[in-house]
Amino acid sequence: MSNKPERTVSDLATPIYGLFILAILYTFYLAHEVILPVVLAILVTLLFSPIVESLLKRFRIPKAISSLFLLLGLVAGIAGISFAISGPLLQWAERAPSTVSELLVGESEVQQGLRQITDTAEQIEEQIEEQLGEDAESAQTVVLQTDSWRSQLTSGLYQTAAGVTLALALTYFLLVSGDRMLLNLAAQLSRQKRAIMLSIVRNGQEQIARYLGVITLTNSAIGIVIGLIAWAVGLPSPAVWAVVVALTRFIPYLGVIIAFALLTIVSAATFDSLLMMAIVPASFMLISTLVGFFLEPYIHGMRLAVNPVIIFIAIFFWGWLWGPIGVFIAVPLMTVIMVVVSHIPKLEGLYRVLAKTEQISPKELEEPDNEQSN
Repeated sequence: MSNKPERTVSDLATPIYGLFILAILYTFYLAHEVILPVVLAILVTLLFSPIVESLLKRFRIPKAISSLFLLLGLVAGIAGISFAISGPLLQWAERAPSTVSELLVGESEVQQGLRQITDTAEQIEEQIEEQLGEDAESAQTVVLQTDSWRSQLTSGLYQTAAGVTLALALTYFLLVSGDRMLLNLAAQLSRQKRAIMLSIVRNGQEQIARYLGVITLTNSAIGIVIGLIAWAVGLPSPAVWAVVVALTRFIPYLGVIIAFALLTIVSAATFDSLLMMAIVPASFMLISTLVGFFLEPYIHGMRLAVNPVIIFIAIFFWGWLWGPIGVFIAVPLMTVIMVVVSHIPKLEGLYRVLAKTEQISPKELEEPDNEQSN
């Protein structure tokens, strides 16, 4: 007889769960053109569903009408902002290479270095051709034609528009008939699981609405202040930079760095005085620091707050998985994940790892386990 212990089902649970998670992530990456609009539709539904329900109860407005007007308002807002800032941003994008090169110190040294690299590459190419002899004459040069950044941008916009259209259509149907499907699904579950599912939906709506509502007001206020400062000092297109500041701040941590870099480049390209160059970027950093220290702890300090390390990792992960849209929805998506995890008893350990609140002190970790000591 063999003395090896028999493997039980519980011993295989962790590897199976790991493979299951990897399969889900691979599916998310492979089918992102379908899954991403669905995720966006669910997040927008969680945000707008309380408004639709409130309009139905207070003013007897049918869900089909209120949902349609809310989505039309959302589309009009996105289209208006895009139309207002697209022209100036495209102009700055065309000017960016020359602007950055003018700002670089020692531009001639860089050009000399590039010339040396080019001359070295040409010399190596000539030596290779001499060694190849006649074979080099018959060799064909393959030139890869790459699309310009404008054509790539157009292609990306077409794909984004298709995804947004699908997300808006699905959002409309979820707002109108999603609650019926949810109740029908809940009816198939036991009483305990039904209560957990409905609690997840209610808390998800509350957390998403609270986060997006407060952060939108905060970012809009900061954008307006920066726009007024930019207008006062004479920075071109101050409204555009106000919108850019408000939008980039939806990306935690990285958004502030991106906005500061853009404001610095634009200010340096516009003004000659060092003091004038520093006014707008310094004002933005000062306001962002004050908001970050005093206001955002209350915004992000929700009952189900996510650990900042997890948020930072989530930004890179969802950005790698779904691109720029994944970066923007990383925090709302992690908020929904935290709501789900907090309501499932078996995932309590995962919730403690992801949560911002401290669950155990270092002294408790140093103490021996009472159960093992006994």
